[in-house]
Amino acid sequence: MFDRSAESLCGFVESAVAPGSLIVTDDWSGYAGLGKRGYEHFSVAECGDPEVAEKYLPIIHLVFANLKTWLIGIHHGVSHQHLQAYLNEFTFRFNRRFYPFNAFRSLLGIAGDTSAPTYAELYSGEWRHPTCSGRGR
Repeated sequence: MFDRSAESLCGFVESAVAPGSLIVTDDWSGYAGLGKRGYEHFSVAECGDPEVAEKYLPIIHLVFANLKTWLIGIHHGVSHQHLQAYLNEFTFRFNRRFYPFNAFRSLLGIAGDTSAPTYAELYSGEWRHPTCSGRGR
């Protein structure tokens, strides 16, 4: 299962976001310690105004709803082992949703610089899903 603890969430923020940055979140209690870790934290749920939430997180609920529908409806769920690959694909498709030809052209470019794992490599646990740059093991 996924770890949604404050330690895990705040640890991720510390590894990915510069100190002093403004972090805008929903009202999940796991984010409560961000202020003590040197971040400016704003919870859109605290203000209680849907227009403010829409201003700071304009399509976040739509994105997560689409992601959940895609994972459950198309793939019928995914394993933790391959979750990153599915998230990479969703991100790729979402970011190019208005430009299908550019998506195809980008995919050709990425595929030309990548080698696919064998079935044995994929399920051995040794192979790592490519990073967002399209490279890596």
